[in-house]
Amino acid sequence: MTELEIGCCGAVCGTCQPYINKICIGCKIGYTTGNRDLSRAKCKIKLCCIRKSFATCADCSSLATCAIIQNLHDKKGYKYTKYKQAIQYIRENGYSDFLEIAGKWKGPYGKYH
Repeated sequence: MTELEIGCCGAVCGTCQPYINKICIGCKIGYTTGNRDLSRAKCKIKLCCIRKSFATCADCSSLATCAIIQNLHDKKGYKYTKYKQAIQYIRENGYSDFLEIAGKWKGPYGKYH
């Protein structure tokens, strides 16, 4: 798993069945190489993150005050809580530690079975 397999918002593409089954190409793959056109992207989080050349929103100094990411992370639902926790973990421990943990997951959002 690589940083490209972590969505800008904290979602982990590498554990998503559509991504694993090659039905989805992930949130970030192809934009920096020109294989995908960023002007056609609809996700405000992705647009902001990629334009600032961040791997995820964890890299942004405005994370705590960013209305775009906070709107997503404040939504009700288990997955949104997990996205927020992922970003917080990356900020506190770095990508290497997060990727090591997430690489052991068998399902989305940190499930091991």
